Amino acid sequence: MEVFYYLVFGALSAVVAGLELGKSGKDRVATTTAFNAFKNNYVIVYSLMMSGDWLQGPYVYYLYQQYGFDKGDIGRLFIAGFGSSMLFGTIVGSLADKQGRKRACITYCITYILSCITKHSPQYRVLMVGRVLGGVATSLLFSAFESWLVAEHNKRGYDPQWLSITFSKAIFLGNGLIAIIAGLFANLLADNLGFGPVAPFDAAACFLAIGMAIIMSSWSENYGDSSEGKDLIAQFKGAAKAIASDEKIALLGAIQSLFEGSMYTFVFLWTPALSPNEEDIPHGFIFATFMLSSMLGSSIASRLLARKMKVEGYMQIVFSVSAVTLFLPVATSFLVPSSDKGNGISFAGSLQLLGFCTFESCVGIFWPSIMKMRSQYIPEEARSTIMNFFRIPLNLFVCVVLYNVNAFPITVMFGMCSIFLFMAAILQRRLMVVADLHKLSTKAQEMTGEDEPLNP
Repeated sequence: MEVFYYLVFGALSAVVAGLELGKSGKDRVATTTAFNAFKNNYVIVYSLMMSGDWLQGPYVYYLYQQYGFDKGDIGRLFIAGFGSSMLFGTIVGSLADKQGRKRACITYCITYILSCITKHSPQYRVLMVGRVLGGVATSLLFSAFESWLVAEHNKRGYDPQWLSITFSKAIFLGNGLIAIIAGLFANLLADNLGFGPVAPFDAAACFLAIGMAIIMSSWSENYGDSSEGKDLIAQFKGAAKAIASDEKIALLGAIQSLFEGSMYTFVFLWTPALSPNEEDIPHGFIFATFMLSSMLGSSIASRLLARKMKVEGYMQIVFSVSAVTLFLPVATSFLVPSSDKGNGISFAGSLQLLGFCTFESCVGIFWPSIMKMRSQYIPEEARSTIMNFFRIPLNLFVCVVLYNVNAFPITVMFGMCSIFLFMAAILQRRLMVVADLHKLSTKAQEMTGEDEPLNP
């Protein structure tokens, strides 16, 4: 493997270690022992849940190939997963507000374990069922756990600012360190120990079962709007009304969809971007480097949030930088000559790799920051429902991209993602303006004694 990869990984490791070890008093927030125990419990559970997810990633496509399915068959399986998340996942995830967030988290574990079990079958229909179950589980993973955390944090009376600590630590471990370890562990099970490509899915089921046991034994239940007379349709109407009536929520949903849609598209495109002429690149090592970059971003985010930096302000910069990094494949295709087929990574590929690492760092900043904004702007009674509404355009976008992935040149796809990210930066600017106006109107209402704040 080329020295370049080791240099990038080593440099990122040094920076992450330096940031974590060099935290000053300004970067640390004084908390209580009770909160630390609560935070650690959630971080452990979240890390187990994410390990169950990350263990599957490296071998899903490969397993389908081993069962003899072609690219078209595999593409339809992936579309089924995102489509399921958009349709069934929205319904199941929204039930968390009424039926209980703890119950929804347990449902995630059971659903994903069942999805893992289906990987033992080479039958296409069984695998399709597994993808549908996985889509439902994904919606629960990205809504129920966060909704439970925010409600439980507030119920216990902890400082709202401390939520940022839990978010940052969960992303640093769950989306960074755990992803790297899970990738290496999956490789050990499937290749080094010779258990085959199904082994990582069995390991994922075990981790999910352990996490479920912790949830069942140590988590209390909390709800959104649990009123008896409110059915699912009423919940959907209430969530839609909240989004339509509050520009802040609508902007937040649009920003999330634009960024995550670009992020998931990047997942499908980075391999052909770095090896357009079938250059020999170490996919696993590059994936680990991306995850290390994400850890760097979450470490930066924890410092920004600890210093009470304005999330709506710095995220404009993050989205703008992200847009530039995903435009690099377009720029290098015109400015840098291509390499010979089958050689190592090209000069253009090296530039793109550095840009992609920067993008992954932005992803690491994005997660705890968007969680912080959601905790501020989304009403508690419909939190899970609204968060799942946000995922509808995201899943629809990814399905369209997957269906047409061969219809457009890769530079067009990256250019589209870059435009979306610039749009996210513009909408983030608008969100900051609207939020500031709302704060001013609230202060004016308090000073004048009016019953309702002025509508910005």
